[in-house]
Amino acid sequence: MTARSAPALGLALLLSAVLPAAAQSPRVKPAAGDDLRAVHANAADIAEGRRVAESSCARCHGASGISTTKGVPHIAGQRAGYLYAQLRAYQERPRTQSPMEGAVRFLREDALVKVAAYYAGLEPPRPSAGKAAAAADPVEAGKALAAACGACHGEAGVSAIPGMPSLAGLDPKSFVAAMSAYKSGARRDDTMKSLATPLTEAALNNLALYYALLKPGRATTPSSGDAAAGRKAAAACAGCHGEGGVSAIPGTPSLAGQDAQYLAAATQAYKDGTRKDETMKGPAAALEARAVQDLAAFYAAQQPQPPNVRKPLGLAEWIERCDRCHGPNGNSIEPLMPALAAQRADWLEAVLNAYRTGARKSSAMSAMSAGLGESDIRALSAHYSRQTARPVVYVLVPEKRP
Repeated sequence: MTARSAPALGLALLLSAVLPAAAQSPRVKPAAGDDLRAVHANAADIAEGRRVAESSCARCHGASGISTTKGVPHIAGQRAGYLYAQLRAYQERPRTQSPMEGAVRFLREDALVKVAAYYAGLEPPRPSAGKAAAAADPVEAGKALAAACGACHGEAGVSAIPGMPSLAGLDPKSFVAAMSAYKSGARRDDTMKSLATPLTEAALNNLALYYALLKPGRATTPSSGDAAAGRKAAAACAGCHGEGGVSAIPGTPSLAGQDAQYLAAATQAYKDGTRKDETMKGPAAALEARAVQDLAAFYAAQQPQPPNVRKPLGLAEWIERCDRCHGPNGNSIEPLMPALAAQRADWLEAVLNAYRTGARKSSAMSAMSAGLGESDIRALSAHYSRQTARPVVYVLVPEKRP
């Protein structure tokens, strides 16, 4: 249905909206147990909605509801209840966006209903052209990068070379912090600096994730210290690194099963200041040379445990989660749930990022978007922009009488 033909089909349109009791008209019937109201929008209502749209909405969203402006969503064929609810939210200011506030500030209740009905009855946008690129798998990307690390740190991330740390099962934040320190020179190692410097932040995160998900094991390297003697010294370290060297604090590395020579060298570096860390400086300075070796031997003998890190969801899994609320392929059948199919990808990206950062408020969406990475958001947005949008007609079923 085009903008010109919309009024002719007005009698067939059913608008489901959230209406306050004071705004109910003779044609509005409350739904039992909730705030949904079924509103019959006739041809005259939709014609009036079109006039409101042309004066208040068309400059940004277009008279046809198809946006040609970056960051402005399509609203043609959108669920009427959702459109109405968003207009009310801008009017009452739980949502703020200055152009929208100004556009709807002086519209009456019936005008909101009619403009929502008008845009809901228009032909939905067409899907974006082209085939969406598959989202990159961060674990596979990390695995590819790790190929350059295996010769020193072990193919499975468990060291077999004295002095080389194991990487399997390391906390990702700790891993990234260490690599960043090599890049900046805060940790002095020319070889590691040359390897770390070309890595982008995304590459470091992928590499850290790959190693975090590998099964940790004790380094297969010898230890020169006395593990039994080292147990006593380890009591001072448990507050941060955990009992037995298994850390429960994100960003604080586990020490259990780590190569003893590496642990001793790292402790000595904190002790003499060649590694900069105010937290480690004091405890390391208090240790004598023999205690450093014993402490390293104790931790090397402990059984490492994997960190609390889960493999990220793939694109298909994210789509399945989104479709639970937004409908198959983004075609919502819930009056208050927006359709995503054929929506502008740039707008979807902006909204998901807003939910992820808390700039846009929704407990459900904030929880859903918290686990999304930038590549996930791009892939999801591209996916839904390429789906075929399908209109929905709500049908009133007469109540059965006893």
